[in-house]
Amino acid sequence: MSPVGLTHNKCVQATASSRARRPVLGTKQGFHLGGRLTKIKKITIDPDPYEPFRLAQGYMVGELLFISGQAAIDGNGQLVGVGNFDAQAEQVFTNLERVLRAGGSSLENVIKVTIFLRDMSNFPKIVELRGRYFTPPYPADTIVEVSSLYSPEAPLEIEAIAVADEAVERT
Repeated sequence: MSPVGLTHNKCVQATASSRARRPVLGTKQGFHLGGRLTKIKKITIDPDPYEPFRLAQGYMVGELLFISGQAAIDGNGQLVGVGNFDAQAEQVFTNLERVLRAGGSSLENVIKVTIFLRDMSNFPKIVELRGRYFTPPYPADTIVEVSSLYSPEAPLEIEAIAVADEAVERT
């Protein structure tokens, strides 16, 4: 059996032959993956500036963390460094690191990022920031230019996927 979808703390599975959907009973906050129950845990920080918008900072699913897009906002939800890309980028990475640590990981364990830029002319700065905040081997990366983000004054947002510290074997 393989998971097909997840809805309101219930998992939907399908058999390879029938593809018929059926709920997996007794799987609160989890789903079956490879024959075992995988736990889903919401990552929280305090204060959480995303809470009023009904957004999660991220989720830990098994040994992976899925982190929501982080913007240059402080604990009160106020945009930091308006008009200053460098100051905002620093805040974005600070926020990303804070949420990763709350979930039991770190920037060192990030395996994939998606970076949303409002102006691709900041690409060289992003390359420099990747070298400062991430370590080799660098995470997989998608960088896209978008016409807007949550605020017209926000020039970037970064979402990430990371591995939990307890699951990483360093060689």
